[in-house]
Amino acid sequence: MAAHTTSTETPSKSAAPRVRGPRPGTNLGQWKISGKEPLNHNEESKSEGNPLDVRERIIDTYSKQGFDSIPTDDVHGRFRWMGLYTQRKQGVDGASTSKLDAESLSDKYFMMRIRTDGGRLNVAQARVIGEISRDFARDTADVSDRQNIQLHWVRIEDVPEIWERLDSVGLLSVEACGDTPRVFLGSPVAGVDAHEIIDCTPQLDALSEAFVGNPDFVNLPRKFKTAITGSKSLDVVHEINDVSFVGVEHPELGVGYDLWVGGALSITPRLAERLGVFVAPEDVVPVWAAVAGIFRDYGYRKQRTKACLKFLLAEWGTEKFRQVLEDEYLGRKLPDGPAPARAVGRPDHVGVHDQHDGNKYVGFALTVGRLNSDALLALADAAEAAGSDRIRLTPYQKVLVLDVPEDRVAELTTALKPHGMDAHPSPFRRATIACTGIEFCKLAFVETKGLAAQVIDQLEERLTDLEITNPISLHINGCPNSCARIQTADIGLKGQFIGEEFVFQVHLGGGLASADREEGGMGRTVRGLKVTSDDLTDYVERVTRRYMAETNGDLTFAEWAQNAEEDSLR
Repeated sequence: MAAHTTSTETPSKSAAPRVRGPRPGTNLGQWKISGKEPLNHNEESKSEGNPLDVRERIIDTYSKQGFDSIPTDDVHGRFRWMGLYTQRKQGVDGASTSKLDAESLSDKYFMMRIRTDGGRLNVAQARVIGEISRDFARDTADVSDRQNIQLHWVRIEDVPEIWERLDSVGLLSVEACGDTPRVFLGSPVAGVDAHEIIDCTPQLDALSEAFVGNPDFVNLPRKFKTAITGSKSLDVVHEINDVSFVGVEHPELGVGYDLWVGGALSITPRLAERLGVFVAPEDVVPVWAAVAGIFRDYGYRKQRTKACLKFLLAEWGTEKFRQVLEDEYLGRKLPDGPAPARAVGRPDHVGVHDQHDGNKYVGFALTVGRLNSDALLALADAAEAAGSDRIRLTPYQKVLVLDVPEDRVAELTTALKPHGMDAHPSPFRRATIACTGIEFCKLAFVETKGLAAQVIDQLEERLTDLEITNPISLHINGCPNSCARIQTADIGLKGQFIGEEFVFQVHLGGGLASADREEGGMGRTVRGLKVTSDDLTDYVERVTRRYMAETNGDLTFAEWAQNAEEDSLR
């Protein structure tokens, strides 16, 4: 199904792994077909009661008796419903990642993910997170590409006080992980963008109020990711979410949303598809409940590797999915609707931009999303000094400050640059994303964030002679699960352990719908091409110089990479 209204499709030489449906007659644990009898231990654990009940056990028991008092099903299961994962044990190398079990890989410390729907923070909230980072998380604070902040080194003994501090400013960690509705992505410039189609803020608020902690959706087959935007820049990576609402204007019904379902990356990536329906603003909540209900009731629960919504959509197709949505869950038809128009502007919102009220919003690039307590406190102070009380995180690991008077912009950018926040970054500092990597993640094989920071510094030194007008996105992932969206980057790097060597598999020419490309597509791989960490800067420099030499910048990197001879890509 065509993603947008005009233009030609970007050619692709490397198809993504095919997402297949099940064989007919197979019992995959679909509640509405096979009943609710659990088919694996994970489903048994979830069926024993509301996983959110673990909160009281954390407060009343585990925080007082310590880490060793926590049963396995809680620490490696239900804790996720409260935004807590055990982090990787220090010193366990990447060769052990696929060999050891969760107990052996886990440290007695946690990553805590703070839920910030739409990436929305005020000054007081940013300040409290900075203080929590300083007092309980060894100064860690990473902005993820899901518009939230992750802390590390959290002790179970400190979790109740952390929650009390978060609650005091209206923040929480509920369902930031687990088989739940994860953090709702929302346009970070909703309500201020001078050119937006629709302000999605009321719908985002309604989704959060209706579904965070809702017992009807606390036990889904797997995580369920949502995005909503009214921005013409298409700034919430809508093609890789389970359900997305994208702002459009219907020729007769006015402004509303185009509905997309079934997107996800990981090992078997699949871009979401349009259902072809128009969703009025007042219908966002019931339509979301219907899509999530389909996933809950028909999703494949037997194997977690097949439990995402994309597998159900692959079996059903969009026509059947729409029919079930309308007939079985909504009880009414939705009108046909238009596809989103070609994107305008950059979705990361870096730089200084006009608001509709005459003020400015300012977007800052971080170095691969990494902050610390001092930077968060400086961000709160600088925003407040500039007259702003609204900070936003983006799906591109960036930070925005809204509502800045024009005469305060320079003061704000000057104050934040020493803390690693740059409103006028180099192309690679702007466009590089990295996942958590082996430093803290139990799934990773290789280092990512520190490596990425080093590569950026080196490229800034080496490529000063090139005028790169369009940033080349460089995404670095520590394992095949693609938290850093490697298949949809200009240069995507997947960490692997092959034989006795740690290497990156290279994906080239991927991307999501943007001003540069009409629709999303996966990057291609080059047969036999593997790059080590030591050679990474050399490789990125080499392929960048070849791109510029062969195109003079007249094509985007993705257009060039999808059509270039393999020798040019090595």
